[in-house]
Amino acid sequence: MFKSLKGKTAIVTGASKGIGRGIAGRLGEAGLNVLVVSRTIADAEAVAREIGPNASPFAADVSGPEGCAAMAEAALSRYGGIDILCANAGIFPSAKLGEMTPADFDHVIRTNLTSTFLSVSAVLPAMRNSRWGRIVLTSSITGPITGFAGWSHYGASKAGQLGFMRSAALELAPWNITINAVMPGNIWTEGMEGNGDGYVEAMEASIPMKRLGDVRDIANAALFFASEEAGYVTGQTLVVDGGQVLPETLSAMD
Repeated sequence: MFKSLKGKTAIVTGASKGIGRGIAGRLGEAGLNVLVVSRTIADAEAVAREIGPNASPFAADVSGPEGCAAMAEAALSRYGGIDILCANAGIFPSAKLGEMTPADFDHVIRTNLTSTFLSVSAVLPAMRNSRWGRIVLTSSITGPITGFAGWSHYGASKAGQLGFMRSAALELAPWNITINAVMPGNIWTEGMEGNGDGYVEAMEASIPMKRLGDVRDIANAALFFASEEAGYVTGQTLVVDGGQVLPETLSAMD
């Protein structure tokens, strides 16, 4: 059995929907205090209500240092400490090379990668003070392992998270702070609802387990990295994709 994390405090960014919402909910189920961070307070409030009295909402733009500093201060004032950061905030607009503008590229890098650096920087003083911390990044198979047309900026941001993580792990280890990354494959989220059955079926055909993942699949991986038992694991990645990256071709699954 895993030791209880009840009473510890977690910050989850990008927590209003999809994987972030799933992570926040799973941590709440485990008894943690959860600061639900979203760009808009209404969205954060809705998720906090779903989780219950051990969660509270906070609105912040984590692509800027001011938002991240305010987020950390809110966790400290409400709960007295920061034990876990789940840096999940991210966007994935599609734009192919030749059409993608410098502003498009910079927006994705700042939202996905720069926010990781800023969020980690904001929680470090509290974690160093307690000499304990868990940082969990939501990366992706896209970029570090695979590619997808129209997502070169997204892939660069997700691969960049892993480069950041490995050097950060060396710097944080003396403080008993770990940093690891979950790498989701195709996960069913509410953003896919308008794409139709054909879209989902096409994605499922490339997955050996023949189904999309659930946000709880990612949330459970994040919970493991946040646990006491994962205290000797740092600078590592966990692919959660139903085996998607394994076959060389679709015929390899026949």
